[in-house]
Amino acid sequence: MAFNTEKNLYTVLFAALMVVVVGAILAYLASGLKPLIKENERFEKQQNILYAMGVNDNEGTSSVSFIPTDKVEEVFTSYITEQLVISGDQITQDDQAYLIDMKKQLAARKKGQPYKLPVYIGEKDGKKFYILPMYGKGLWDAIWGFIALDEDMIVQGVYFDHKAETPGLGANIKERFFMDDFQGESIMEDGRLVGIKVIKGNNDPANTDKQDNAVDALAGATITGNGVTSMISESLNLYKDYLESVRSN
Repeated sequence: MAFNTEKNLYTVLFAALMVVVVGAILAYLASGLKPLIKENERFEKQQNILYAMGVNDNEGTSSVSFIPTDKVEEVFTSYITEQLVISGDQITQDDQAYLIDMKKQLAARKKGQPYKLPVYIGEKDGKKFYILPMYGKGLWDAIWGFIALDEDMIVQGVYFDHKAETPGLGANIKERFFMDDFQGESIMEDGRLVGIKVIKGNNDPANTDKQDNAVDALAGATITGNGVTSMISESLNLYKDYLESVRSN
């Protein structure tokens, strides 16, 4: 018996069948691609950590250029000499510390539950770098990144990223002209950990003053800039005891 394709029942049955079929296909693809997605996420994290410590393929004033994914694992192992995990008063070594999800750790901390803080120690040109992850809130959604410090708590480099900041405005936190301004800034003032502020009207557009604990804000992105300021301050304060121990050695 042939179906009357002009009846509503046929339309409903056809739509339901398509939902089931498409859903099954998407579920299969998601399951099959999961290992590849995880691997790409791992490579991306390694690229970002290396970028913060100045290991990248940038040339001149060109745009952000990471170590290629087919090389990043080898380069990461070469430059990152030690990975630590801070949990309460305990500091342990963990070669997989870079896989720790800061969003989950901060959520656990907020609930009063145990949480872990990763530290990545790198060496380049005979100099030691202490790279810390950061996580915060921008205008629309999450922002995150990494900050690389030397023993004197001078910033050697940063990397910022975002989930949904406004293109051409807040989204510019991941552009070189903004991130490069942080190099050479101190996170200390009169022996106190103060972080670095993103200030509108900083009167230092060329960012030549490296003693002001501040960089110029992005035009039209005040709230995102405030989010970066808060993210840096709050993230560094989580590591306050550890950073003080680094300075005292």
